[in-house]
Amino acid sequence: MKKYRNKRGYKKKRSEKKSRGLCVDVYNNNVDGALKVLKKKVKESKLFLELRKKEYYQKPSDVKREKRALGRLRNQRRQMEAENKSGNFRK
Repeated sequence: MKKYRNKRGYKKKRSEKKSRGLCVDVYNNNVDGALKVLKKKVKESKLFLELRKKEYYQKPSDVKREKRALGRLRNQRRQMEAENKSGNFRK
């Protein structure tokens, strides 16, 4: 098996310029506009939600418990909506 670096004229493919994190360009000293764009990018990337989740360690069993509880709530809401649409009101 030949090694590629020994091949003549072989160049390792370099990935294009990948920026890590979020970046914003400032035009005409308009820092307020750039800050607005940055805040929008942070919100769309859900960066703060991820940081908030990772702020403290959460046991896997606690994560599963929360998912199950959220599933139960969703199911209850769906049942309530279905009952309201069909006209069967519980009193």
